[in-house]
Amino acid sequence: MAQFLHTRVRVSDLDKSIDWYCRHLGFELQSRTDKSPAGNHVAHLSLPGNEHTIEFTWSPDYELNVPADLLHFAIGVDDLIACCDTLEKDGLEIWPADWRQTFPAGRKMAFIDDPDGYEIELLERS
Repeated sequence: MAQFLHTRVRVSDLDKSIDWYCRHLGFELQSRTDKSPAGNHVAHLSLPGNEHTIEFTWSPDYELNVPADLLHFAIGVDDLIACCDTLEKDGLEIWPADWRQTFPAGRKMAFIDDPDGYEIELLERS
């Protein structure tokens, strides 16, 4: 049986991305190397209780350009309002601006952007 292991994402500053994801979203650093076989700096982060990791990759010869709406990560949270309140207190912008008033009848969601502009969808788990 196949298993989904990790997703690779290029970042502009490895230390900044590691710190941001750990501090704001609760990720934990699983491993890090400053010299992969291809010469990249690589870090794997995971959320507690999840096997899938995000593999952040940085190399000095790669210029990162994240196009708008290229991809996003979806993260489930128990209480979206409490999560977003904490993120706002930390200085992060939650969007859309009227996210508290625009919940559809079903699942609650909001978005934030990471330091490189990757979108993160926050979904309240039912």
